[in-house]
Amino acid sequence: MPEATLRKALGGGRITPEEALGLFAMKDTLLLGNVAGRLAAGKREEPVVTYIVDRNINYTNICVTDCTFCAFYRKERDEDAYVLPFETLAQKIEETLAVGGRQILLQGGHNINLKIDYFEDLFKRIKARYDIHLHALSPPEILHTSRISRLSLEETLSRLIAAGLDSIPGGGAEILVDRVRRRISPLKCTSTQWLEVMEKAHGLGLPTTATMMFGHVETLEERVEHLRLIRDLQDKTGGFTAFIPWPFQPGNTELSQDSGIHHAVTGLDYLKTLAISRIFLDNFDALQSSWVTLGPKIGQVALYYGANDMGSTMLEENVVRAAGTVHCLNEDDLKRLIADSGFIPRRRNMRYDFV
Repeated sequence: MPEATLRKALGGGRITPEEALGLFAMKDTLLLGNVAGRLAAGKREEPVVTYIVDRNINYTNICVTDCTFCAFYRKERDEDAYVLPFETLAQKIEETLAVGGRQILLQGGHNINLKIDYFEDLFKRIKARYDIHLHALSPPEILHTSRISRLSLEETLSRLIAAGLDSIPGGGAEILVDRVRRRISPLKCTSTQWLEVMEKAHGLGLPTTATMMFGHVETLEERVEHLRLIRDLQDKTGGFTAFIPWPFQPGNTELSQDSGIHHAVTGLDYLKTLAISRIFLDNFDALQSSWVTLGPKIGQVALYYGANDMGSTMLEENVVRAAGTVHCLNEDDLKRLIADSGFIPRRRNMRYDFV
């Protein structure tokens, strides 16, 4: 029974994948959210909700993986294809620093012209000029770079760290089940490869985040399997600082046309998935609210369904925007949303230390 599963979780017991799947059948989502909220509250001594001031910079939109869920990528021949020049990147970093940001999230497409030396030069130039945390290159980008540079994964990671890489975002996870990945991103890395990058990064002392993009062609069983794989790796390494589940945005995507997914994930489905993630992922301290995709109101409600972080002010966001979803909040907005929800807003860094 789902109620027995919830009592087990509140008592400190670890729930099984089968029990997690049973929670998706619950009709009482308020009870589910209440338990997730209590578990989230137990992660911190005070009723604090964190956030970060940073900027998501996409250094290139040129990509060869042709993911059907992505409305952002372009082919090299397209008129609006780009690789940002360094001075443009520098201007974006300076704008971030000017509003108190101390981190940039640097991600882009799988561009076959950008090998390891491009990133080494870029990272070194950024670090030489600015005191800023470099949260960059998702696992598929790192694997792509190692392949086209003809380097091992270990050497690729070591060289990137030496050049200034501070942490890795959890992008490219989608659903960590290869049936799903063959359908929506067949040219991107496998589930095993994504997990391998994260495990090796953790072994080198590099912290990372984990994500899940759901609400497309996956089954509920596959959502739970994704959570299981993330939890197992966290047991092994302890290297994930946060988990960020976010719903698929169907606008302007090939996947929505091919599979008939024209409606975004409902707020209810998102909140239920978030709550179950909190209950299942007992070894994660931080879960992030996805207000960027679902808006500030659902972002607030998420704080009562297991989230204890509001994520980034998102001074810039291009990937979700390309799918037609645009929600923008500045630092004062985030602090007000957190305070109005009854929590104490605290700025953090990537490691979730207060700053």
